[in-house]
Amino acid sequence: MQPISDVISQIIKDRQLDQNSDSLAKKAISNSQVQDFLNQNRDRIDNAMIKASLANIFTFVDQIEHPNSVIKGYQPQLFINGRVIDIRFAPTQQKIKAQELAQRKHRIELIDLPEKLRNVDLTSIDRNPERRESLVEIANFIKNYKKDHHAKGLYLEGDFGVGKTYILAALANAIASEGSNVIFLHVPSFIAGLSSHFQDNSLNQEIDRIANAPVLIFDDIGAESLSEWSRDDVLGVILQKRMDNDLPTFFSSNMDMNALEQHLAETKNSLDEVKAKRLMQRVRYLSREVFVGGQNRRF
Repeated sequence: MQPISDVISQIIKDRQLDQNSDSLAKKAISNSQVQDFLNQNRDRIDNAMIKASLANIFTFVDQIEHPNSVIKGYQPQLFINGRVIDIRFAPTQQKIKAQELAQRKHRIELIDLPEKLRNVDLTSIDRNPERRESLVEIANFIKNYKKDHHAKGLYLEGDFGVGKTYILAALANAIASEGSNVIFLHVPSFIAGLSSHFQDNSLNQEIDRIANAPVLIFDDIGAESLSEWSRDDVLGVILQKRMDNDLPTFFSSNMDMNALEQHLAETKNSLDEVKAKRLMQRVRYLSREVFVGGQNRRF
């Protein structure tokens, strides 16, 4: 270990301090955090250990008072290492929260939705009476999901701009915070963009990837233009696989479930109520319908 006199002398030289090493060592020992540590470990620490550890104690205090930018986000901690009081650097609470936020964002895949949705938190949502039922159901799901990753999802229906997407974004972030991956997709844009997978024959892989997501959120279902193929071979296949595996699935729509069934019956070239009814059976199996009211907040 480097002698305390050398350590302190170097700091005096670097900082141009007008004090000797003895007074600086005493000042370090009298630091409140050092005193707290010594008192908490009084049964394990003696004077010989303190004397042998003066360099580390001084470095600890110096890092508190003059933090090194190289280790920004980490804070010094004293600990007993054999017969020496040693120093280590642990992440600050701010650093831990930043790391958790980065990990959470990494677990959410947004498809044709704005990046700002990654920052929505349940605590930031206005709890007006028109949203009460949906927020209670969301809270219940999060609680149940911790015990059962096959919990039933929700179908949030309501008028334009009442906050359905915003509420589901908060749900996605809460689930991601628990360590699960979420795919959150805008249905009309997703359907319109499927043709891009024809060029590299990746459509089947994309459908399987979405169908097997731990949690899947369909935003704005019912606003898309459907062909028989996109209804039966895309939405139908995804929902069937999720139903078979009891995977949590959420929906937002401006239509209630009955209106959505009528929408699904009408494709560009045909009307097929039987296939629409079959598809809606999967939607109803996977989710429980909840109305979200309120004013249009987009204006």
